[in-house]
Amino acid sequence: MPGGGVYECGRHGDGVQSDDPHDGHATDEAGFTYRMVHIGPELVANVLGEAAGRRVGLPLFTEPVMAVPGMARRLRLLHQALVGGDVSALRRDELLDGVVAGMARRARVQRCRVEDGFRGEADAGAARVVRELVHYSQEQDVSAGDLAAAVGRSRFAVYRSFRAAYGMAPSDYQRQVRLREARRLLVQGRPLAEVAVETGFTDQSHLTRWFTRYFGVTPGVYRRAAASP
Repeated sequence: MPGGGVYECGRHGDGVQSDDPHDGHATDEAGFTYRMVHIGPELVANVLGEAAGRRVGLPLFTEPVMAVPGMARRLRLLHQALVGGDVSALRRDELLDGVVAGMARRARVQRCRVEDGFRGEADAGAARVVRELVHYSQEQDVSAGDLAAAVGRSRFAVYRSFRAAYGMAPSDYQRQVRLREARRLLVQGRPLAEVAVETGFTDQSHLTRWFTRYFGVTPGVYRRAAASP
């Protein structure tokens, strides 16, 4: 292609516009694999409109290749969340919204302003309500939209205020609450599979993976230790 160039696939974190002509051939005999996530324009418009608090146009990019540090990791996490089946709806929403907002910030035309600042007591109050909702609905697969509707704010306002107040994302707090409840139930000698279901985890292996990462021991080891005289 006249005026074309070669882009070597790797962990660069760069973005290539899908509508621009490009060839995904491998640079060596080992080949490569890739993950694909299609985020339609209607979804992008909805996410950015909620982030801006008004209807906005779609972001446009004038360069065929753009540097987006950290985006490769975000997209990988989003893909894993969408196809893995063991990620909460709240976490999926956070990842999707983060990817869309991150790309929009790199737009050269029709840049969408995504607010990051803390807005005082009103946001602090919303964060407290969200925290209580997450705490008392730990076994339910609540979404970011559910939390936003409960406090009358946008999803982005929920993310912003919660992180400002508690230093973590709502999904991180949700996981923390679930793991602490799982620990309490294990002390009672409850079966692992039963504990997983009651605390909102997909299955026993899902609980085991996160419990081990959080507490440093498997649920089975913890339960046996708690039962020892």
